[in-house]
Amino acid sequence: MKRIGNLYDSICSLDNLALAYQKARQGKAMQYGVRLFEKNADANIRQIQEELQNGTYRTSEYSVFTIFEPKEREISRLPFRDRVVHHAIMNIMEPIWTSIFIRNTYSCIKGRGIHDVLYHLKRDLKDVENTRYCLKIDIRKFYPSIDHDILKVIIRKKIKDIRLLGLLDEIIDSAPGVPIGNYLSQFFANLYLSYFDHWLKEDRKVKYYYRYADDMVILAADKAYLHGLLVEINHYLVSRLNLRLKSNYQVFPVDARSIDFVGYRFYHTHILMRKSIKKRLCRKAAKLNKKDLTEKEYRQRIASWLGWAKHCNSRHLLKTVIGNEKVL
Repeated sequence: MKRIGNLYDSICSLDNLALAYQKARQGKAMQYGVRLFEKNADANIRQIQEELQNGTYRTSEYSVFTIFEPKEREISRLPFRDRVVHHAIMNIMEPIWTSIFIRNTYSCIKGRGIHDVLYHLKRDLKDVENTRYCLKIDIRKFYPSIDHDILKVIIRKKIKDIRLLGLLDEIIDSAPGVPIGNYLSQFFANLYLSYFDHWLKEDRKVKYYYRYADDMVILAADKAYLHGLLVEINHYLVSRLNLRLKSNYQVFPVDARSIDFVGYRFYHTHILMRKSIKKRLCRKAAKLNKKDLTEKEYRQRIASWLGWAKHCNSRHLLKTVIGNEKVL
């Protein structure tokens, strides 16, 4: 694999840092840290450039908090100036790193979100004979378990720019594992599993494989084959990436159980909304008084759930909960 150099000057350029600043503030313009930074934005951007160029940039202290929905997670947040640096790196590195990923890696990649997974999985389930059984796995405490030394080796397979590697090493070593909440963390996580993906597709010749972050689905015609593959996957993750699978892995017939993945339940013949999302829709609809709202206002209040519903078989659900299956 050809390694790429001469990237650092592009990351440090004022034009790139200005673009990174604009991207980092999108949707966050009213946050205190953003407003404080933009009071003297030009000087702050030049200060970041100077620190990057002379090698004195260091990651700021994280603030850590816990969220409980959709599940309990510890989130790490950096000051706005560090987010500008992360965006500056990704402006240059995103197309390079994305080129490494297989097509069936989806999370946090432009154009490869939940509905892209849905399209491919729905299409592939038409091959009923070869998708009768499903292996569903995910990794135990994935982000906190990422090994810094292994991640650095993986990054060096594609990059040889010494200054950029030094900057990335400093960011990687700024927190244990890979902190959830960093813009760069999303790509570090995908990179960490990228060569595992290639191993599955190219060495093990797995035809139907889909990964969204650390959630993985593999389909095949034979149950015994999937059990054997599970042993090989576990060995690879433990020996090469120092990762452990959760004990809740499953091998099951698709038609009997459905594939619960990216918010939907997939069958060979149809797709339903995940039960937890359906429950939240029902609770939201129960709280709204349709008599006090125009149709437009009502649709706006439940818009996020309509977004889920439009991609699955949901007419009966909408008619039962909302009273109108044509609301889409």
